[in-house]
Amino acid sequence: MSTQAMPASSPLATVIRVTSGNFLEMFDFFLYGFYATYIASTFFPSGNEYLSLMLTFVTFGAGFLMRPLGAVILGSYIDRIGRRKGLIVTLAIMACGTVLIAFVPGYATIGVAAPLLVLTGRLLQGFSAGVELGGVSVYLSEMAPPGQKGFYVSWQSASQQAAVMAAAALGYLLNQQLAPGVIGDWGWRIPFFVGCSIIPIVFVIRRSLQETEAFKARKHRPAFREVVGSMVANWRLVLLGMMLVVMTTVSFYLITVYAPTFGKSVLKLSAADSLLATFCIGLSNFIWLPLMGALSDRIGRWPLLVVFTVLPLLTAHPVLAWLVRDTTFAHMLEAELWLSFMYASYNGATVVALTEIMPADVRTVGFSLAYSLATAIFGGFTPVVSTWLIQVTGDKAAPGYWMAAAAACGLAAALILYRPWRGARARSQPQ
Repeated sequence: MSTQAMPASSPLATVIRVTSGNFLEMFDFFLYGFYATYIASTFFPSGNEYLSLMLTFVTFGAGFLMRPLGAVILGSYIDRIGRRKGLIVTLAIMACGTVLIAFVPGYATIGVAAPLLVLTGRLLQGFSAGVELGGVSVYLSEMAPPGQKGFYVSWQSASQQAAVMAAAALGYLLNQQLAPGVIGDWGWRIPFFVGCSIIPIVFVIRRSLQETEAFKARKHRPAFREVVGSMVANWRLVLLGMMLVVMTTVSFYLITVYAPTFGKSVLKLSAADSLLATFCIGLSNFIWLPLMGALSDRIGRWPLLVVFTVLPLLTAHPVLAWLVRDTTFAHMLEAELWLSFMYASYNGATVVALTEIMPADVRTVGFSLAYSLATAIFGGFTPVVSTWLIQVTGDKAAPGYWMAAAAACGLAAALILYRPWRGARARSQPQ
């Protein structure tokens, strides 16, 4: 079979092709978060529910520690050999991790090898994901028509929301058809098997990508040593980019991956209610992301970055405290939709801003390193931190403090990067 890219029939077809891997990645990540209690009992039995759940979330977070490594190694590879070929490589690595997690027998069958294999699968996924978001975002920014980068790049995050909705809908269907004991024994694996069946389709779709004109026009392709040198020289930019992303990655994992566990284990809502609320959050994000990406094209990035870090800084904990005081499905949905609106509005400007502030010759690795550091240090461990905060403080709304702290990081980075007090020009482009 030929490996040459087929011409894209339309911008929509190209967006679908490039974001298909994003869909697969988030589909699997969300499943891990939702079925955390079943994964804990299957692979990390300890006789202590809190300890087993913490081990499960630590394993989930461990994959994020591989992201910076994947960002530098795979990011430099993509900046050297091309966006299209690199995105195919990242998909292959991601697929290996997905298959491994889906088919590993439980602790009762193969003992300690079970959690070690699950950890290996998460590390492979993390290594791949370290550059997946960056590769997709850079591809979308380079193919976007002038003045529409925010709108086009927003579909990177929107594709993740489609995955959240698909996974939540599948989980809800299984919850209606299978008894809780069956789901706990083996039924939780069915969605992971579905994810594995998607892999060949995504490969076919992604192989049809074309290389971006912006990359083909570049005369210089930096070697790995040059890439590392550029990252060292631009360490302040990478650090500020990481701070900018902290708000996005913490709030995303809080309202999607951790939300079902929060609903079931903390608020004591049913699994069906938690899944239904999460589906609605995915739909809300899917709607708001492209709208706010387009808005950032019209008014600039910094107004959205500032407004939607100040709002969660002031409201994240109070909203969750209100939910904890009067817990109902309707109130959980209202609280989550408010958090969703703030996340999507901020993210619509953040991701495209990150592609704009990085040097063109190392755009993929610069974006990926900043994003993966934020995810590895902060966002990926949001389920662990949230579980720990509730345990040590006794405050069920404590995850709101974590989101507020992330918002403070984003606000500081936005003010430093865009320096709005320097005049109108700073309102549209970073200094």
